[in-house]
Amino acid sequence: MSDEDQDKKGDCYSDGERAWMVRTQELRARLLHPLLLILGRLRVTPDHLTFLSLLCGLAFCPLFAPMLIWAYVALVVHVALDGLDGPLARHLGVASRAGSFTDTMADQIVVTAVTITLMKAGQVSVAAGGVYVFVYGVVVAFAMIRNTMAIPYSWLIRPRFIFYLWIPVECHLWPGTIEWLLWGFSALLGLKMLTGFLKIRSQLRD
Repeated sequence: MSDEDQDKKGDCYSDGERAWMVRTQELRARLLHPLLLILGRLRVTPDHLTFLSLLCGLAFCPLFAPMLIWAYVALVVHVALDGLDGPLARHLGVASRAGSFTDTMADQIVVTAVTITLMKAGQVSVAAGGVYVFVYGVVVAFAMIRNTMAIPYSWLIRPRFIFYLWIPVECHLWPGTIEWLLWGFSALLGLKMLTGFLKIRSQLRD
């Protein structure tokens, strides 16, 4: 197995996502090179950034009702740090499947926590939020299994950034729309869940 194939094994990216991710990380590494140098000298590790990103994402939850603007800020910082740990790992030469797995789990925890917060606040129904969290998690798990079996998805939709961006739209501009947004995402993710299950099942029968 080549190093490239070994790197794919067990991560959660489709072939299309992986190619796009590599290009964007290379661009971020060039644009953020001075910052990466500083972080390296300060002995900041990718895991540190992943953990800080997770904390910022979770901070959205208690801040959402009493301090909405700060909740948005916490979510923006979460996304920014989430986009920095990969380039830092490559800059330091420590990129690994373990780091990718940790990053994926942190992202999934934040997606789940933010959705539950919106459900509790009445912005999203329990049905829409519950289905969205369930199918999102299963698709991520199936992507990991498929990559381990060397049968990756050709493409995936990963709508968390659109979901996050739509929260202020829901709260300030167009109430009631995030419910339909989540149902739409759940339909697409449900399709990928079904095709993922069938492909894995087919491979296990061979």
